[in-house]
Amino acid sequence: MPEKKEYSTTDRRVIAVFLRFLKPYWFKTLIIVFAIAVTEVLASLLVPQILRVIVNAIAQAPTQSSIAQVMTALGEMALIYLVFWSLYRVADLLQANVQTAVERDLDVASLGYMLRQSQGFFQDSFSGSLMRKIQRLSGAFENIFSWTVNMIVPLVVTLVGVTIILWRENWVLGVGMLVWFVVFVIANYFISLWKLKYDLVRSEKNTEQNGRLSDVLTNAMTVKTFGREELERVGYFEKANEYRRAWLVSWYLSDLNIAVQYFFTLLLELIVIYVAIQKWEVGAITVGTFVMYQAYIRSITQGVYGLGRLIRQFYEAFADAKEMIDVIDMQPDVRDVSNAKKLKPFDGRIEFAHASFSYPSGRRVLNDFSLKIEPHEKIAFVGSSGAGKSTVTKLLFRLYNLGSGQILIDGQDISRVTQSSLRDVISLVPQEPLLFHRSLRENIAYGKPNASEKEIIAAAKKAHCHEFIKGLEKGYDTLVGERGVKLSGGERQRVAIARAILKNAPILVLDEATSSLDSESEALIQDALKQLMKNKTVIVIAHRLSTIMQMDRIIVMEDGKVTDTGTHDELLKKVGIYQKLWNIQAGGFQNA
Repeated sequence: MPEKKEYSTTDRRVIAVFLRFLKPYWFKTLIIVFAIAVTEVLASLLVPQILRVIVNAIAQAPTQSSIAQVMTALGEMALIYLVFWSLYRVADLLQANVQTAVERDLDVASLGYMLRQSQGFFQDSFSGSLMRKIQRLSGAFENIFSWTVNMIVPLVVTLVGVTIILWRENWVLGVGMLVWFVVFVIANYFISLWKLKYDLVRSEKNTEQNGRLSDVLTNAMTVKTFGREELERVGYFEKANEYRRAWLVSWYLSDLNIAVQYFFTLLLELIVIYVAIQKWEVGAITVGTFVMYQAYIRSITQGVYGLGRLIRQFYEAFADAKEMIDVIDMQPDVRDVSNAKKLKPFDGRIEFAHASFSYPSGRRVLNDFSLKIEPHEKIAFVGSSGAGKSTVTKLLFRLYNLGSGQILIDGQDISRVTQSSLRDVISLVPQEPLLFHRSLRENIAYGKPNASEKEIIAAAKKAHCHEFIKGLEKGYDTLVGERGVKLSGGERQRVAIARAILKNAPILVLDEATSSLDSESEALIQDALKQLMKNKTVIVIAHRLSTIMQMDRIIVMEDGKVTDTGTHDELLKKVGIYQKLWNIQAGGFQNA
């Protein structure tokens, strides 16, 4: 048995999700099914009846009566074909309307379900793999809906209709047909269930292949600067080959199943023809009836042969859908409580009360951490790597849940308010800002989506990025590339600062917001940051101590605890971590 990921999603759950998204379009879907069913009755059930009349008539010497009979039957067939063509066109147009609408809804909803997941979910996943899961879900619906409407419905109508007709003509044939079909479907069901584990492995290997591809392309510059193109090509070949092997196993099993099914289907056709010949020899049926039997059995054998392949494709589609539906059913680690209210900030007072936190890996970061930040106070966190500085801000944004303790903003426990209202009152300027592959205007306006052009330009001027933007050929309409790669590090940082200026939240977090800037740009930005920090509660994560000398208070952290606090001058007078860090960096300045 192959190794595979354990999926909590069942086939029934996949169908339930698809039906939920199909529900708003139930009336159109009903019309589609009805139209397809009627066309199948006309084409597969009534036409052979008319053929029997035509064959019986032309099997005799032509007379005026038989010619009239043939022409009448031909007219009936033409009418049937006209109705068939009209209904099929209606069904086809409605199917396109419904199918594309549901695929759109699935894509949008899938993105929403992914975005509600917590930080750890994205850290453990490749963006390319997540994108592939979304695409697979809507693709699986497209296939399942299309196959059901265009193949399952017609086949069911044909089988039921033919069984009834054969029963009336010859009950032995009717019973035989019914028994054969029931055995065929049951056998296919259990064979497909057995094969499903191989389809899941195939789907998982394809996800791994796409994840590896996304990882390589995202880090293409690193690959090139290290000259590792061949290494990555070989690594991707291995993943692609694993997917190929998994696909071949699934394909060969399906092919074996189809071959056996087709053998017994052909055997059934030969048996029915043999029985019909026996009855024709004794005059129990006419030539026209013999042709009708052949037409019915041929339509069934072709449909059933298609069903063998279809069942394989159904379960492959189910396997493709399961990965995304597992995400849909996944409860995020961080979620709003049932009675969560909007945060109502007044002053911007922040308090960490006996907060403890460990990452899922088990590494403990904060240990009984307590700190009060007064309204409009500017503080900076300093400490060695791993002291917990950045973790404090992640917990303030509630990207993770505390292990114990509380974080309060204006006396309100942030675990009891909605995440959206919490993050609305905090602006972040990260150390390494990543921009959307959109225009500069859209990236700046991300801080305030309904901002006017005047507000966007004003924010850009304050962040000193208006100068370089107006020098670009397309100005604010310039696309910045994936993650902003078309801009320099300093330019990206200034755009991120402009975004924060535009948001104008009462709490501001700066993760060494000037570290990517050259000296000239940094001088320009420092003034903008002073304007930005006015009347705000500010938290700075400091890597370069020269940037925090003007803070109201400096918090020294070590091993997840506050070990010292004070102004720059006060801390320099103490023998401790801050003085040690300052001396190291000051020595670097002197030797530079």
